[in-house]
Amino acid sequence: MLFHVRMNVNLPTSMPEAEAAVLKKKEKEIAQGLQSSGKWRHLWRIAGQYANISVFDVASVEELHTAISTLPLFPYMQIEVIPLCRHPSSVREDDS
Repeated sequence: MLFHVRMNVNLPTSMPEAEAAVLKKKEKEIAQGLQSSGKWRHLWRIAGQYANISVFDVASVEELHTAISTLPLFPYMQIEVIPLCRHPSSVREDDS
């Protein structure tokens, strides 16, 4: 199943820089692991915002939730999830 996921990150302004740096480093490692596994198919930064648009390719809503909730920045995110399905006019065979 494909899901369009928008993640807006809102770190508290009171969070020490060192703590934020540790969270971001762990976040990057986990995100890259999910990308390497094929579960996090696409990841784009939204220009000018601490936010991203992503496409996840997972077996279920539960698997998506598990993947997203393992991210260290998850407690600081506002997340919007939109399920996707193949469009009948698409010329791409690999977008299902």
